[in-house]
Amino acid sequence: MAAMARSPLLLVAALVSVFFSHAAGILTLDPVQADVTAGDGDGTKVYIVFTERQPATAELPELEASAAVSSFHHDMLSDLLDDSASVADRIVYHYSRSLHGFAARLTEDERNMLTGKDRVLSIHERVVYSQQTTRSWDFLGLPLHEHSTSLSIEKDVIIAILDTGVSMDSASFSDEGLAPPPAKWKGRCSQYINCTNKIIGFWSYNQGLPDDELFPLDTEGHGTHMASIAAGRVVSNASLHGLGNGAARGATPGARLAIYKVCWPEKGCASEDILAAMDDAIADGVDVISASIASYFVVEYSDDALAVGAFHAARRGVVTSVPAGNCGPTLGTITNVAPWMISTAATTTDRKIVSKVVLGNGKHFLGNSINTFPDSVNRALIVDPGNLEELKGERYKGAILLHPSRKAFFEFVAFDTGAAGVILPEEADDSKSYSMPIAVVKQSQFEEILDYYNSTRRPVVSIWNSETVFDAEAPLVAGFSSRGPNLIAPGILKPDISAPGVEILAAWSSLNVQSMRHGDQRRVPYNTISGTSVATPHVTGVAAYVKSVHPDWSPAAIISALITTAKPIHAKILEAEFAYGAGQVNPAGALDPGLVYDTTVADYISFVCAQGYNATQIAALTGTINATCPTSSMAAEQLNYPSIAVPVPNYGVDFSAIIPRTVTNVGPADSISIKAEIIRSYIELRQGDSPNQIVASAVMPTAAMDANTIRIRIFGPGVHCNCNLLPPAWRTRSGHQDQGLLHSTAAVMPCAAIDMPIS
Repeated sequence: MAAMARSPLLLVAALVSVFFSHAAGILTLDPVQADVTAGDGDGTKVYIVFTERQPATAELPELEASAAVSSFHHDMLSDLLDDSASVADRIVYHYSRSLHGFAARLTEDERNMLTGKDRVLSIHERVVYSQQTTRSWDFLGLPLHEHSTSLSIEKDVIIAILDTGVSMDSASFSDEGLAPPPAKWKGRCSQYINCTNKIIGFWSYNQGLPDDELFPLDTEGHGTHMASIAAGRVVSNASLHGLGNGAARGATPGARLAIYKVCWPEKGCASEDILAAMDDAIADGVDVISASIASYFVVEYSDDALAVGAFHAARRGVVTSVPAGNCGPTLGTITNVAPWMISTAATTTDRKIVSKVVLGNGKHFLGNSINTFPDSVNRALIVDPGNLEELKGERYKGAILLHPSRKAFFEFVAFDTGAAGVILPEEADDSKSYSMPIAVVKQSQFEEILDYYNSTRRPVVSIWNSETVFDAEAPLVAGFSSRGPNLIAPGILKPDISAPGVEILAAWSSLNVQSMRHGDQRRVPYNTISGTSVATPHVTGVAAYVKSVHPDWSPAAIISALITTAKPIHAKILEAEFAYGAGQVNPAGALDPGLVYDTTVADYISFVCAQGYNATQIAALTGTINATCPTSSMAAEQLNYPSIAVPVPNYGVDFSAIIPRTVTNVGPADSISIKAEIIRSYIELRQGDSPNQIVASAVMPTAAMDANTIRIRIFGPGVHCNCNLLPPAWRTRSGHQDQGLLHSTAAVMPCAAIDMPIS
């Protein structure tokens, strides 16, 4: 950031909000059923072992350094294993390019013996993560651009996609008009892939298996979808059987893609594979890492493979973009919470896909589902078969089945009965594809359909193919999108930002069917899916877009630019900033934020020190045993972050906090005047019938202060709440209750959350 000129500041502090526990919970995506032990039936499990960096290898060529590190790991393990065991068979990965350590299959006894070895920093059992646009870029206000000038500007930016691979035959990945890869690229390509000037790298990671034993192409569609949203070429007349017809494109059509396949059918995305891919991606020369994956449980940064990898990425100048997760709308469900990566919530766009359901009496409803079959279901007989789980072998050819519960719905059973379709209730805010015509309606609508069925001698219904309608309420946060607050560091607001993640059309794999379900035979080049996974590459693409224009900006500066220029979301959403962060990503605005809140790796270390991390945890995160805490560590709210979350120390007791922030001018020199403005300085808290206010005020720089530093005072009344409303997991979470974080701060509630846009 040395190239950034410093000047007086303009600060606009905004959006102070206080929230209470919200008792609700739905999960819209099924958890990955994976072998979390990854053992071979011999009592071993995969462990990730972080070790000290080998100083002697620092000056060696990369291949020699890698061989030396591998030898060091082999020697370390050989002391543990008996003569019948092969060290080479136990090693899964060597992390030697950007990270330092290895993954290996060990018994519990071997793991315990290794813990006491010199130069071993920490050991972690493997974790399995899960994967969590013709209209979306128009909705975000990003102009259509794919011409010689934009291709020239974006050509040196490389985006790493950690996912299920991609489908190379998609038109979204054409390399027409693209020059050869930039000289900085050091990656590799699988022997089964012909890399191009668009997809310049492609490698697979699955428990250390060699390239010739792995199928690199995307058999699921997820990775293809993500990559095309971030950096797909412009493809005209893209649609899903006519739905959403338009120009499919990514944020940076000229950017290069490096594909790292870490997610596998029925296995999920293993932590040792994720770390191996991030180790390579950082050293390969990528600028942005996009990993649309998340854990179902929040863990400390030092135990989180994504957080550890992202820390090393930030140290090497690489932005890491991740999803909030799909466990909303319950508070405290976001799991990607490290401040050195940007976490994205999912919002709607102004285009919604619906399927009309018409009863025989003329009454009709709009259902949430994607039906794109050759023929609509017209006046089919309605049948209530009872429990669909008991229908195996039954035949209901041509009928529409009523099913009372979405959670217990087994689609393949209904499909095998020969039924023409199914109607089921669910309070969903996104439409999905199925292998047969299905209408998902609200519970009240389903009850009306049941009344019609029970009161009519020959009840019939029609399910029409889907259409798109305008949604004037957008953007709204999806119900499935995980919410804050941040349970690890409540003083860091998460999620950071929002982006379209509902019913997004993008490229799809030719190796999978449209619905990804039993019995479906439809193959489509473009498909519509939802999730925070889908929101993430929108932010990835914008980060790459900013990087292409400002190649010297640090990851923290780029993240700051995205957060501070986000468009406010005005819809009344109970969880407010804990649902959508700073607001909707603003591609055009992010190029010129005026000011940024920059942060260094040393600041992050000081931050985790203030979190109470011990030497082992800090070593696991930083990769060095020499990292020490400064004499005066900063509290979470003192980290120079582009948003503020203020934990309320004690329930029912008035509070006050002084929050320092330092800004850097990235606009024209001397173009910014000193000004502070509170856009919205309070929110009413109902305590009985009396409203109360939480107030934020800015203290401008004085002669005794850094000219670019402002201090924000936030104060308000004590907030009374019934802590028994909290989910049990929040009250008993291991390791934090003893430290008092959940008890004495607003790790769960209440919390004053501010995002700080700058104009």
